[in-house]
Amino acid sequence: MYSPAAQVGLQHRQVFKLRNREVQERLDALTIEEPLEMKIAFGNPGERRHQTVAITMRTPGQDADLVRGFLFTEGIIGRAHHLQSVRHVGQALNPSAQENIILVELHPEVVFNQEKLSRHFHTSSSCGICGKTSIELVQMVTCYYPQPAHPRVSLELLGELPDKLRKAQSLFQHTGGIHAAGLFDSGGSLLLLREDVGRHNALDKLVGAALQKGIMPLRDHIVLLSGRISFELVQKAAMAGVPVIAAVGAPSSLSVEMAAGHGMTVVGFQFIYSRLTGWLSVSF
Repeated sequence: MYSPAAQVGLQHRQVFKLRNREVQERLDALTIEEPLEMKIAFGNPGERRHQTVAITMRTPGQDADLVRGFLFTEGIIGRAHHLQSVRHVGQALNPSAQENIILVELHPEVVFNQEKLSRHFHTSSSCGICGKTSIELVQMVTCYYPQPAHPRVSLELLGELPDKLRKAQSLFQHTGGIHAAGLFDSGGSLLLLREDVGRHNALDKLVGAALQKGIMPLRDHIVLLSGRISFELVQKAAMAGVPVIAAVGAPSSLSVEMAAGHGMTVVGFQFIYSRLTGWLSVSF
């Protein structure tokens, strides 16, 4: 069962609020957005090399999960032991945030292929694959595949998930400006939840946490997103073997195509596209 962690990623600012045509001064909670530079050390002992693989805008907190998930969904690592250490090495811009440079020591057995990560070094919090040179590079081989017809989930259970996710979103309740990704078991219990200003980061944090906890592959699980479903989010979920990806928003056409190619079921805000049954109506 999911238990919320201590709150991080919040900043309070003095604001003016208009209510009933009257201006009131008050403190408001804002979601922190800061850059995170991901650096990796790779190669044989004594011949280690360092390289920046990405700079992303994120909400500080669970940075190690974010990096683990990013490296996993990009196909750089496939197991938790492929990372020897993950540590912050740089200072934060904001005193209330964590450090903004994180160094990952790859296990010497991991072969880092720079061409495999064809990405501009800077990505915004709203963009998961900015800089990919072609769509073919996104069609990477997954480490796990969903099991056919598993899990079997009722429409009633699916309809209950968004409310469970919303109630567990501690940062959203304070700011209203943050995305979430939740991991549910086939019985509808919330196992993990991660929040971030970027929806791609939220899912990477979730995958990274699952990898660290040793519960991969996620073949009997449901991932629920707080926004829409884009094809790069389906790709990330497919890498972890997720059979059902749901969201309170709508899926894109390419996300449905990619899910069908990986034997996954996509659940949007009013519809399900199932690998087995086609389109069904469901109300969130």
